[in-house]
Amino acid sequence: MIYSFFSFLSSKPFRSLAMSGMLLSALAVSKASAQEVKPLTLSEAINLGIQNSTTLKLSQARVDEAVSRYNQAKDNILPKASASYAYNHAEIPTTTLQIGPGTPLHLPKRADAFIGTLSVQEMIFAGNKFKYAKESTDLLARAARLDAERDKDEIVYTIVNAYYNLYKINQTKKVVEQNLEAIDNQLKQAQRFFDQGIVTKNDVLRFQLQRSNSELTGIDLENNRKIVNYNLDVLLGLPENTQIQVNEFADSPQYAGPLSAYIDSALSNRQEIRSAGLRTQLAVNNINTIKADIKPTIGVGANMYYINPSGKFIPPANSFIAPISVGATIAWNFDRFWMNKNKLAEANIQRSEAELGRTISSDAVKTEVNQNYQNYLTALQRIKVYQTSIAQAAENDKILESKYKNNVASVTDRIDAQTQLFQTQVNLEIAKADAGLAYYSLLKSTGSILTAQ
Repeated sequence: MIYSFFSFLSSKPFRSLAMSGMLLSALAVSKASAQEVKPLTLSEAINLGIQNSTTLKLSQARVDEAVSRYNQAKDNILPKASASYAYNHAEIPTTTLQIGPGTPLHLPKRADAFIGTLSVQEMIFAGNKFKYAKESTDLLARAARLDAERDKDEIVYTIVNAYYNLYKINQTKKVVEQNLEAIDNQLKQAQRFFDQGIVTKNDVLRFQLQRSNSELTGIDLENNRKIVNYNLDVLLGLPENTQIQVNEFADSPQYAGPLSAYIDSALSNRQEIRSAGLRTQLAVNNINTIKADIKPTIGVGANMYYINPSGKFIPPANSFIAPISVGATIAWNFDRFWMNKNKLAEANIQRSEAELGRTISSDAVKTEVNQNYQNYLTALQRIKVYQTSIAQAAENDKILESKYKNNVASVTDRIDAQTQLFQTQVNLEIAKADAGLAYYSLLKSTGSILTAQ
């Protein structure tokens, strides 16, 4: 029997089985090591998200495009220049031309000519249309930058939101684990009391049921943690199996400051307000462009021509001409007085719309700031209430624990007190995270969320 056992150990099937086991163990270790745990502070997460965000890269491409258009508008001010050189060959079937009773004109059977042109033109005055065109494209470039800043604020807030959600889940899981430990102690005590005949089997089952409910809560929290962690990995451009370890947060500021300070900050920093101001400037610029179209234009230019009828690429002496002309042009399309009248009326309407839009944006921003400000104050008040509730729930739990040990309180009262304490602890952790997120919402509404890092 012993011999058969050792024979099996040295056999080929056992060696194959052992190799398979080693391979599975290696794969398990490799899989475990592949799930990297990455500690990240909120500031580090924001910087990483900004660096890897495809949305921000697209926004930057739009800014670069607007800057390119601005540079193109500046190029329109530069002198216009052109050069050409042409070769012409003509076959003349009829070489005799008779005009009137005189001597006929005899033409060659064929003719060759080289003709060159060099031209330089400069617009001296065009009613400032080039100036307004450059200013308009500059305003559009600034608007594109504001859009990029707004996209960056949205990305930052999305990262902050996901980071705080992950923090809330982790903190709640810690409370659940502490609650499970406390339930286990109560379950051991209830089992001991049951063995001594002090409590019924139903009491033990109630504690077991409480533990099962807490375990289900932990399972749901772990599922939510995986979802939030995955989404945050995608936001930050990290490998999708990276386990993000968030930092503990310091307590939120207890004093929010006056509402007027946040509103003033929003009116100065919010991209919507600044974009509305740019739209107003664009509308004014459009009016000036239409008015400039009514004014006359002045331009100067120089042209040089090269005419070589000899048919040879390098002509003999005195067989070509190269006249040079210099001139100035004054043009005035005075029909613009009546042609642009309705265009000017439309441009004035657009300016009024832009000014009204700015007022509407200001009112909307004020409303948003006030709402976030009140939400933040409410979140701070919730923290104070939950802190007081925890002290009360802890004292109530302590009293009912003593009563239960002395067989004065029922198991229902004991479990209810412990559940209430557990729920209050969870509510406090969530309230702290909600207060921090409410603070960032307030900063975002003032246009200063990036400066909070």
